[in-house]
Amino acid sequence: MVHPLRLLPASGPAQTPARGGEGAAYPPEGCTIHCPFSSDRKERLLPSGLVHAWWGRGCTRGSFDVSHGGLSLSEEHRLSAFKSFEPATRKFDKVNICSSCLQKTLKCDTVVSEISTGPGTVNFTINKELLAKTVLQQVFKDGSEYGIKSELFSTLPRRKIVIEFSSPNIAKKFHVGHLRSTIIGNFVANLKEALGHQVTRINYLGDWGMQFGLLGAGFQQFGNEEELQSNPLQHLFEVYVQVNKAAEEDENIKKLAQDFFRKLEARDEQTLSMWQHFRDFSIEEYVRIYKRLGVHFDEYSGESFYQEKSQEVLKMLDTKGLLQKTIKGTRVVDLSEKRDLSLSSTVMRSDGTSLYITRDLAAAIDRMKKYNCDTMIYVTDKSQNTHFEQLFQILKLMGYQWAERCQHVSFGLVQGMKTRKGEVVFLEDVLNEARSRMLQNMASAKTTKELENPLETAEKIGLAALIIQDFKGLLSSDYQFSWDRVLQSRGDTGVFLQYTHARLHSLEQMCRNGQSTDINTACLQDPQAISVLQHLLRYDEVLYKSSEDLQPKHIVSYLLTLSHLAAVAHKTLPVKGSAPELAQARLRLFQAARSVLANGMKLLGITPVTQM
Repeated sequence: MVHPLRLLPASGPAQTPARGGEGAAYPPEGCTIHCPFSSDRKERLLPSGLVHAWWGRGCTRGSFDVSHGGLSLSEEHRLSAFKSFEPATRKFDKVNICSSCLQKTLKCDTVVSEISTGPGTVNFTINKELLAKTVLQQVFKDGSEYGIKSELFSTLPRRKIVIEFSSPNIAKKFHVGHLRSTIIGNFVANLKEALGHQVTRINYLGDWGMQFGLLGAGFQQFGNEEELQSNPLQHLFEVYVQVNKAAEEDENIKKLAQDFFRKLEARDEQTLSMWQHFRDFSIEEYVRIYKRLGVHFDEYSGESFYQEKSQEVLKMLDTKGLLQKTIKGTRVVDLSEKRDLSLSSTVMRSDGTSLYITRDLAAAIDRMKKYNCDTMIYVTDKSQNTHFEQLFQILKLMGYQWAERCQHVSFGLVQGMKTRKGEVVFLEDVLNEARSRMLQNMASAKTTKELENPLETAEKIGLAALIIQDFKGLLSSDYQFSWDRVLQSRGDTGVFLQYTHARLHSLEQMCRNGQSTDINTACLQDPQAISVLQHLLRYDEVLYKSSEDLQPKHIVSYLLTLSHLAAVAHKTLPVKGSAPELAQARLRLFQAARSVLANGMKLLGITPVTQM
């Protein structure tokens, strides 16, 4: 019987169960346990196996507290107390053994270098040289897959996953509100792909609906073809603002908009041609913005693709007896428990035209047929929580049990995002502002090196700053935006991550001639070096957490801590001027830290810079 182990923070609850198992945080005496990073990667028996497992999670010293049957660790982590374990009808009581017996059971070997007893305890010390050797070998052997090749993911089934994210509205400039959906969706897709899943990235454009009736009618009244050609989305935005204002004062404008959309749904050739014109201009502009963000899609879809199929959905709903007509002439699906229409979802207007949710139903059904996926993930702001709850509920009522495997990843709002010119409306304004401010900061910093392409470097650092600020907390939380806080070069920021990576890369370049893969790990016994090694060893657990809840904050916190530890080590463990053997060992340590830092940054959607 193999049991995975989990380390808990010192403040963590002792009753937390093991990840992947229903029993205690670790099994009782005599059960076989798995030691993820033991030197020979074999399974061992308790209690000696426990020590090997603790070492495998980066702990260098610890002690058994025999009086409580548990463990006390001196390096900020502990295992929860022994608990009963009950497979089938057999029940094991809490382990209770004396320190002298336990000392006899534990033997020094390649992992445990020293064992001693104290009042009610057995103390042990881990072989730190072996820790250093194992960690560094694993980091360089696995490369970009370090942490992902961990036993934590060995039984992970590979899935087909469809992720819908970004989804801007065509004929409008890319609104800043779509930034979060874009970078969060990109992170989720990056993580799933890294773990070996087959991911399809879909950009489901808002390219249908009554707003296009308003825009079409507005362009006929206020549009200019020359301005459309020179600056398409800016001109369409101006037309849209103008027609909205006009519609507030003139009911006839609203009627013209309704007529335009009816013609669009009826596939009127001239109306459809104008709409296609707007759509093509929009996608061209969005692709340019996505390139700046480092984001790509496998498919550009949209509500327009499902206009006709939404009519098929309405027929299916009607056939299944789920469609009901209201007094106003609209068609709804009753979602109430008592079937009294106290909770319903409107799926068709009184004039017969489709709605957003109708087209979403058609899109979900079509995607499942097309991709035969195991999971569909939608990334939007939390204001759409009710929409997706109703979408999944209607799919279930229609008999599609796979709706259980659909997931809505929601996020909160960003408040106070402004440029020097005032309130932000468009995403490109934010990207330009971040780049501009970084250029200014770099120009005034004494440590800035002469760069080949300062504009490109400033762009990458600015984007890293935006992403880290966004990913530091729970995605569902709203947060207050501050340029001064976001672009700080010190502290927990994306700028600091980029600075750390660039600094470590420069160290490698400076010492290229002295690099060696065959190092003496006895040179890495300083507390600062051990702290970095311990942290590197925990990377897989962080990836596991993020893969479970799709929260990037775990990876962000890990990378920031790694950067701080590397900064301290860099200051106290010099490479330049040290004896060759010592310098080579330290350089290898910093290379490993930079490698894992770069891996994590790329998962978040950040391109690491090598100079700044």
